[in-house]
Amino acid sequence: MLNEVQSATIDECVSYCKEKSVLGVDTETEGFDFTCKKLLMLQIGDKDRQYVIDARDISLEPLRKVFEDKDIIKIFHNAKFDYKFIKQWARIDVENIYDTFLAERVIHCGKQDHGYSLLKCVERYCNDTLDKEVRNKFVDLRGTPFTVNQITYGAKDVVYLIDIWKAQQAQLHAFELEMVSKLENKVVKVFAEIEFEGLMIDEDKWTVMAEKNVKLAREQELHLDKLVLEHPLLKDKYNHAVQSDMFTPAEELRKTAINWSSPMQTLQLFQTLVPKLEDVNGKKLSKHRYKHKLIDEYILYKERTKLASAYGTKFFNYINCDGRVHTNFSQILDTGRVSSSKPNMQQIPSDNTFRNCFVAPSGWVFVSSDYASQELNVIAYGSNDPVWLDALKRGKDLHGVCADLVFEQRWRDADDDLRKTLRTTIKTINFGLAYGMGPFKLADTLNISKKEAQDLIEKYFSAFPNIKEFLDKLGEFGKKKGYIITMPPFKRRRNFDTWYPKIWNDRHMMSELGSIERASKNTPIQGSSADMTKLALIYIYDEIQKNYKDDVKIVMTVHDQIDTICKREIADQWAIKMTDLMEKAGNKIVTNGLLKADTNISETWEK
Repeated sequence: MLNEVQSATIDECVSYCKEKSVLGVDTETEGFDFTCKKLLMLQIGDKDRQYVIDARDISLEPLRKVFEDKDIIKIFHNAKFDYKFIKQWARIDVENIYDTFLAERVIHCGKQDHGYSLLKCVERYCNDTLDKEVRNKFVDLRGTPFTVNQITYGAKDVVYLIDIWKAQQAQLHAFELEMVSKLENKVVKVFAEIEFEGLMIDEDKWTVMAEKNVKLAREQELHLDKLVLEHPLLKDKYNHAVQSDMFTPAEELRKTAINWSSPMQTLQLFQTLVPKLEDVNGKKLSKHRYKHKLIDEYILYKERTKLASAYGTKFFNYINCDGRVHTNFSQILDTGRVSSSKPNMQQIPSDNTFRNCFVAPSGWVFVSSDYASQELNVIAYGSNDPVWLDALKRGKDLHGVCADLVFEQRWRDADDDLRKTLRTTIKTINFGLAYGMGPFKLADTLNISKKEAQDLIEKYFSAFPNIKEFLDKLGEFGKKKGYIITMPPFKRRRNFDTWYPKIWNDRHMMSELGSIERASKNTPIQGSSADMTKLALIYIYDEIQKNYKDDVKIVMTVHDQIDTICKREIADQWAIKMTDLMEKAGNKIVTNGLLKADTNISETWEK
């Protein structure tokens, strides 16, 4: 093992690998973009023998049966990256993936400074150090043969992966996380396929929307100027004449010299209204928005400028060499949920203005399915609250039913406008439960005092004692144990790395203990929801591979929604099948069968 470099043929490599039950696999590439950066080297083998293949000159086709063999475990670290390069440049799918990166995330979920890179795992499990200098010398080779150091470096990765895999098995078993690890290692291929497929974008339509947002941001800037000049405390201080020109219409000329994009200037202005204001971002500013019209309009300005910048024509920089947009998923956050980046497709505005700019190929349509009130169903199931369960079973308006019990006669005597306000209040609480919302957050959200928010929460829980008991039990578990788990059958574990046995007696840690309590209430709800969506992705992908391989593709997922494209002629048939698979996955966790899926067919991507 690693004593010397010997020559071998690709056939000898295949002959050796096909007899193994576990193989380590790694790649070296020209860069990060699989659509145009090439696969340079592929390493495969086990602890006894490692094969380093120059993918620039040697076809990987003979290894197809090895990669597609469902009985051979293929170990990667950050499998999505290698998978996309192998599929792009060798046109080979990989079956039975084990990702040491994901397993490490599963075992130590919640630990912020643990370190999940291959470098850290090698140090932790193999008592060795990766040579970064060698790793960085695979760029700009331009046909130059690999050096002995590069070959040895590539071969070592294979050995490291096997050793890390073995060490992780014991920890997965000790924490009863085998089922979660299996879920993540099965769905990683689905996420890789979504990233590989990408989404087509109508650039002309996007440009129209982008220019509209720039105009709205500009109009809002002028509106802020006007509000300043009308305000009795501000008009004399900021009434500066602005030089006109022959090209700008009079109605578009700035009436002040305030730079609204400058936090410092804006803070100085707002401190005239709120002397103790510390900054113009987030919660500290939001709680003043309903007291001062100027602040409320400034927050709207920030929203519009964000749309104009984040979703302007610079977004086209995310279009890859194949003309499509390919996001990158972070598969496991602290709760088990998924995030998206470069670009963040989960933050594309959900009003469909921009989503509709993503289109299907000619002859294809979008078929998208999402869970109806997924997190509310999880809360109802976990708490076994009779009112919630009955409302969901009968298809009633859950928020209206809750409002009736909390507000009683006030709800029954209310006109339409008041009913709408009261229902919104209850809806805020209902969904806030999934995020561990307390009185401070509720007060900010509803623009009420903390006392009013506290009274409202107490009244709410007096109407729904089962939900209070459910959440309190989760909070106490997390504070007592230092971790929390999601619902069966997966029982994903989230650790709280600031927790220690005597935290209860440390008065300096009361705030942290409160944070742990909120996270303990939140994680089983969001995490269980994420578990079922991941299971649904697996079911849907397996069904596509079995019966719809040339007709359907998964192209996106956003929290409780899964988006596919399919040939127009089978859209109705596929929508029925997709709904069944979504509900089958949901029933694995919410076993009462009340969680339903809504599936829609559309010409473009929609919420």
